[in-house]
Amino acid sequence: MENLPFLLLLCAALSHAFPADTRQKKEDGMQLTQKYLENYYGFKKDEESFIWKSSSPMTKKIKEMQEFLGLEVTGKLDSGTLNLVQKRRYGFPDIARFSTFAGEPKWAKKVLTYRILNYTPDLHLADVNAAIKKALSVWSSETPLKFIKKDRGDADIMISFAARGHNDFIPFDGSGGPIAHAYAPGKDFGGDAHFDEDETWTKSTEGTNLFYVAAYEFGHSLGLFQSKDSNALMYPVYRKFDLSVFPLHQDDINGIQYLYGPSNTHNDQCESIEIKDPTESKEPTLPDTCDPNLTFDAVTTFHGEIMFFKDKHFWRKHSAVRTADFSLISSFWPQLPPGVDAAYEIPEKDETVIFKGNEFWVVRGDTILPVYPKKIYTLGFSKDVTKIDVAFYNGNEGKAYYFIADKF
Repeated sequence: MENLPFLLLLCAALSHAFPADTRQKKEDGMQLTQKYLENYYGFKKDEESFIWKSSSPMTKKIKEMQEFLGLEVTGKLDSGTLNLVQKRRYGFPDIARFSTFAGEPKWAKKVLTYRILNYTPDLHLADVNAAIKKALSVWSSETPLKFIKKDRGDADIMISFAARGHNDFIPFDGSGGPIAHAYAPGKDFGGDAHFDEDETWTKSTEGTNLFYVAAYEFGHSLGLFQSKDSNALMYPVYRKFDLSVFPLHQDDINGIQYLYGPSNTHNDQCESIEIKDPTESKEPTLPDTCDPNLTFDAVTTFHGEIMFFKDKHFWRKHSAVRTADFSLISSFWPQLPPGVDAAYEIPEKDETVIFKGNEFWVVRGDTILPVYPKKIYTLGFSKDVTKIDVAFYNGNEGKAYYFIADKF
């Protein structure tokens, strides 16, 4: 009987622990659901949000969400609802069977241009190009639309990878949140597609598949809104899928053909016409890396990699990967000139500073900030300084060092 008090204490502890754990899970689920409803269903938070009455605003919004997403409409946080709320999804709110944006915006022309402004470091450049081309062909296969790739200037659909805030008033919130968003046809941002760089982009079913997400987002770029049909590509929840299966459901086809009509022929799908700089070869010519006299114009760290700049090219090397990716500078940052002089990264700001002559550019995330280039004298240099020879950033001191001839 000596162990009886201990056993009684243990039983008492367990009996209190499990209800507390259950209560905590319920509270977490309620908070997660409230945030989900605020983000995607226009729910306005108030102090009576969690009063479970059939007429409460919270219950009404849960029913609206359950109906839209094809769940049993109970108004309660049952397991099916909580499981779906926890899944990754696309960025815009749900507000029918196929649906279009308000006013049914669509492109008035049948030949559209697209441009990839920058590239994710998760994939080879060629893999990104292939995924985007294939995603567009999903829609051109069912419509009279054709897509032309541009490497310069404005395009109807501007495609970019960015993290957090990226100058469009709809910031990403890191890995696991909204994974991408795209805008309906129109001016300015109209048609543009943005992909969250904090996701791990892949060409397989692991991570976040670029082709599948791009195909969904380009549906928005062409004028489709979310679909209630859980089998449709335009259903707003990211799901595992079979790469060998054509992703469009009849609901998607009905929607896109409502806007643009059926395809004239299935043999003339997405013509891969590319508008390139006539002075630039289709593929960069690899410099001789075995040349004992090979030097680099600039070297910097960049998102955990090392970037080596040479003329109009650069290499990206990650310590965990044996080989280095090789690309044209213009394929990543079209605004940058070839032959950069110096560069350094400020990791805590997610910024990289790149110098050429008496100008410099600041890259935040993967995107050059729109106010650049600026003159280097805005950094405090006298106007007789015409270039920076070498620069590096000391993170321990929070200072940048600049080398000009024999001075720093």
